[in-house]
Amino acid sequence: MRNKPNNFTVVSGTEPHRIRTRKIIKAHPEVKKLIGKNPATFLIILVCVASQIGIAYLVRDAAWYWVLGAAYLVGAFFSHTLFVTIHEAAHNLIFKKLWQNVAAGIIANFPSVIPSAISFKNFHLKHHVFQGVHELDADLPDWYEARLIRNYSIGKAVWLLLFPLFQGIRTIRCREAAVLDKYVISNIVAQLAFDVAIVYFFGWAALAYLFLSFWFSVSLHPLGARWIQEHYLTLDPNQETYSYYGQLNGVNLNVGFHNEHHDMPSIPWNNLPKLKATAPEFYEPLLAHRSYTRLLFRFLFDQEISLFSRIVRKERGSVAITDPSTPDVMMLQKQEA
Repeated sequence: MRNKPNNFTVVSGTEPHRIRTRKIIKAHPEVKKLIGKNPATFLIILVCVASQIGIAYLVRDAAWYWVLGAAYLVGAFFSHTLFVTIHEAAHNLIFKKLWQNVAAGIIANFPSVIPSAISFKNFHLKHHVFQGVHELDADLPDWYEARLIRNYSIGKAVWLLLFPLFQGIRTIRCREAAVLDKYVISNIVAQLAFDVAIVYFFGWAALAYLFLSFWFSVSLHPLGARWIQEHYLTLDPNQETYSYYGQLNGVNLNVGFHNEHHDMPSIPWNNLPKLKATAPEFYEPLLAHRSYTRLLFRFLFDQEISLFSRIVRKERGSVAITDPSTPDVMMLQKQEA
């Protein structure tokens, strides 16, 4: 792969997932049985939220280095799993009713300190529909962001450490995805109430533990390599999306099955491995990652990988999908109508 330090890889045409979805359903119509809801995800939310609150209580009077260590070594894993459940709620994959999924996402958001579950949903659904379209896909780095960091190791380390901040700034350019509705407001109000309660009952050290757990779970941590794994051109300059098939999928609810998720976003996390097993001829030829830690160090020190190692497209395409959380068969029917 040749490094392109000054620009993203610009392509024409639609993203690859819609085409593969059609082919998979045609070859394996039985995959439609994998579409559904998984209410058990809510139990995982409750366990993780309770665990984080419990640990926050235990470290409430601890020295700062114990708080920092607990957040990096333990809390980050709980926080990342909760982020995955927020993602499931964003696709309405937990319960049948919208408000129930909204409530699940808001509850899962509590230990993250910052109210972001519902805003994430609004931007993430655009990412599915307009993958690679710069003004609509907040998953893409900003132009200034990529030019600032490029392929320098120290720069990439700082960028990943501050990833939540860069991610928040990106949303400014995606004005069409920004929505302030009753669900976003509810998320903000509920989150502020939770934060105040933590400080009132446990103190600032407990809140710091929760905040650091969230920050580490999506930044300079092996778990943070997930953001590089999903769409950076790390293995093949022509493959736009990558899956991860390592051991952390067991902790993080199969979040690594990213090609599978993009192909059929109406399949809940527990059925994504079944999709891969049902249609191996579509997934085995694709390159995939096996270790987040190895990927993290490769991203940091491989000069051939920069923030420009992404595919972008200017054409929005003829898209009839407005909600990627609806069943994939219905999505295809809309496209072909």
